[in-house]
Amino acid sequence: MALAAVCTPAVFGDQPKAEPAKAAPARSVFVMPISAREGRDPFYPESARPYEENPAAKHAVDENSFSVKGLSVEHGHSMVIINNHTFAVGDEGDVLTAAGRVHIHLSEIRPNAVVIEVNGLRRELPIGLK
Repeated sequence: MALAAVCTPAVFGDQPKAEPAKAAPARSVFVMPISAREGRDPFYPESARPYEENPAAKHAVDENSFSVKGLSVEHGHSMVIINNHTFAVGDEGDVLTAAGRVHIHLSEIRPNAVVIEVNGLRRELPIGLK
């Protein structure tokens, strides 16, 4: 009998029931806390690391800290080695300098120089291959 009740046709003239609209999935948003009141690291709750400023942005980086150690052009694609780290145009990465790790972005490779961005400033490094 239960099957008969489920399979009975709708009464003529009844409007079909619309399914409720599905809500969009919730998205997580993560914001780096500025102070301990705004949040803490769940794995190291006593750590002050999240509230410290970026040490690379605190001080200016000496232009002599970077050196182009190599250049490679293969199949029309150029790559350079800056402080033992390989970059292609558009790549970003950290390189080791005397002042510590510095994050750079390679903007352009020219025949005799490369253009990088460090802390928002553009710098041109000569390609001085031996």
